[in-house]
Parts: sequence; structure tokens; C-alpha cells
Amino acid sequence: MAIEVFIRRKFIKEKADELAPLIVKLRSMATMQPGYISGETLKCIEPPGETDYLVISTWQSVEHWKKWLYSKERSIIQEKIDAITSEKTEYRIYEPLVGGIMPKII
Repeated sequence: MAIEVFIRRKFIKEKADELAPLIVKLRSMATMQPGYISGETLKCIEPPGETDYLVISTWQSVEHWKKWLYSKERSIIQEKIDAITSEKTEYRIYEPLVGGIMPKII
């Protein structure tokens, strides 16, 4: 079953020009990984002045994602990102709710 990975990175506004190319590079590299389906990179605009990027990617499985997450090539770039942001990158993995959320009838 496909999964969605949400990656949130807070950044210092003055370092956005330094950070953006690394995020683009990671995403470009991810597209070539086995199990990668799709992705997008978003910049927060509300509330105004918020400084974070959200990357949403779809993978064929958690295993495919984790193989990329822990790969050496990804880790090298992630270390550079961490040095720029001085914030811990947050990762969340989601799976589709099969059949949706059903209300409980009492």
C-alpha cells in the first residue's frame, strides 16, 4: 500500500537561498529512487512570516521510503540542511484510511 511522507523543515529567513537548492537536490534525487511515486515541495505562507517548508512525497511502501531515508547519499545532504536550519527536520508517515472514517452510531 502506498504511503505519504510529510517532511517539515523550519529555516532562518536569511538562509532560505542557501537551503532551497539542497531541498530541490534531495527531491530530484528522490525521484530516481525505487518505490518513489510523486512529491511536491511547499513553502508556508499562512500565518505570515512563518518560515518552514513542507515536502510531501508518495512512496510504494514504508520500506522503500526508509531505504531512501537512511541512504548515505541522502544523509550527506540532510547533514548540510541541518547545519543551515539549526532545527531538527520532522518526519511523519501516513497511510490511506481504507474505507474512510466511519461514524460510531450509538
